Amino acid sequence: MTDSLADPHLRYSAAVPGGGPREIVILGSTGSVGTQAIDLVLRNPERFTVTALSAAGGRVELLAEQAHRLGVRTVAVAQADKEPALREALAARYGREPLPEVLAGPDAATELARSQCHTVLNGITGSIGLAPTLAALEAGRTLALANKESLIVGGPLVKAVAKPGQIIPVDSEHAALFQALLGGTRSEVRKLVVTASGGPFRGRTKAELASVTPQDALAHPTWSMGPVITINSATLVNKGLEVIEAHLLYDIPFERIEVVVHPQSYVHSMVEFTDGSTLAQATPPDMRGPIAIGLGWPDRVPDAAPAFDWSKASTWEFFPLDTEAFPSVDLARHVGALGGTAPAVFNAANEECVDAFLSGQLPFNGIVDTVAEVVAEHGTPAAGTRLTLSDVLQAETWARARARELAARTTSEARA
Repeated sequence: MTDSLADPHLRYSAAVPGGGPREIVILGSTGSVGTQAIDLVLRNPERFTVTALSAAGGRVELLAEQAHRLGVRTVAVAQADKEPALREALAARYGREPLPEVLAGPDAATELARSQCHTVLNGITGSIGLAPTLAALEAGRTLALANKESLIVGGPLVKAVAKPGQIIPVDSEHAALFQALLGGTRSEVRKLVVTASGGPFRGRTKAELASVTPQDALAHPTWSMGPVITINSATLVNKGLEVIEAHLLYDIPFERIEVVVHPQSYVHSMVEFTDGSTLAQATPPDMRGPIAIGLGWPDRVPDAAPAFDWSKASTWEFFPLDTEAFPSVDLARHVGALGGTAPAVFNAANEECVDAFLSGQLPFNGIVDTVAEVVAEHGTPAAGTRLTLSDVLQAETWARARARELAARTTSEARA
């Protein structure tokens, strides 16, 4: 692979002087990725130190505890009205010790992303992670990217500022591809194979999915994640987003990116080469492995995550994707090929439709059906149009409003 955003053959060096432990900024520190990253850092103090943390603001007590335990210089909270509660929590935790600097407001994470450090781990959920992603890249930091939405909705913007190899993917699937791609050159890659657990509804027909409830959809058989990501896994929208992400990260055409269902979630993705061989990256389901790749690359972190016990028998299964029951992956390919603001519309509409499903406004199948309707209404971007951040934000605003209108219409029709 050459000149791709995530190139395992390159050794991008963040422009940070000095030796010692690698300085890390963690965005989204109270979420699933953030808390596991902190666990990894605390177990490897000789390798990593955290200089700053940011979170949305819903768990200020945990954020204050993390800040004190890690000894960070700066703490940021996105919800400005949570600043007093955060300061109170910090004062209770620190006592007479000097308090860290506190930033608050929607731009706080972006400010941290460009601060002095080696690596920025973007573990924010949603497209609000785009501005911090761009800030980290523009500042010359290595970006450990768990916030797939920022790349998907702002692909051309990210590609315009990122240097080859500057992004290290943290999604388990893309971390797997990243490692497997070391087995050959770009010209030797035939296709990327992205694995999917199949979610809680694997094997069900589209008709059988019509009556599933939010409680059913939130019961993921393998991973423990937030509600939006869990519903995205149930609809396989998450896998569609990952196909777009793989295309952008590795510069592989959509027709050479395949999705296969693997219920055990042991093989995280595979690369098929032109000689017929396939390299698979496999570990037990645990996000600390991909996080360790993101924070430590090009070095591996010993005992970052559990390994397989090969003395015990196990069965690994693979199934083709049922595109009729789960049309989201094909829709994502279409959206990715359209480019421009279409991926932003797809992602924003989906987030609104997930909320509508969780609140009882939309049936399960209505999530992707409504997203497809919003995408169709948005249309095809004009050829040669240069994407701007303002374009992305405006498209998202329109898509959210239109998705809410369509969801409300569905509710009214169901009651009529």
